[in-house]
Amino acid sequence: MSGYNFARTALVATSLCLTGSAALAAPVSPFAAMAGTWSGGGVLSTSDGQREQLRCRASYDVAGRGDQLQLNLRCASASYNFDLASEVEYRGGAISGSWSEASRNASGTLTGRAAGDHVEADARGDNFSAQLSLTTRGGKQTVSIQPQGTNVTSVSLALNRR
Repeated sequence: MSGYNFARTALVATSLCLTGSAALAAPVSPFAAMAGTWSGGGVLSTSDGQREQLRCRASYDVAGRGDQLQLNLRCASASYNFDLASEVEYRGGAISGSWSEASRNASGTLTGRAAGDHVEADARGDNFSAQLSLTTRGGKQTVSIQPQGTNVTSVSLALNRR
């Protein structure tokens, strides 16, 4: 084999190896670990210092190649109810989608990042915004919601897979 052909063959082989490595290193969607039905509870805190216990149920439907998620989350306390639905897409570490809350007729967009078992996102709507943090480890999930522009200052949930 001539020096030129050897160099060309080595370059092609190196390119294929790098391409394969890049594909293997691509971020894996965290949605697969969320799939299923979850339940549990948590605490809702308000600006006047009140804290109420919440009971919640969530379902996560994962579609596509694990890069599409439909979420339904219902929570209730003595004074509050919320019914949240969301459709989210995962692309290379970024998430984006839409959300709606039925009891308050609110909706908006969702953007953020996901890595491994953790998701960080911002929800925005006409009269509402919130920062969301979600971690899924095995059959346990923690959710933290920090709303702005409402009397609810935080929602912290601990959910278990059913």
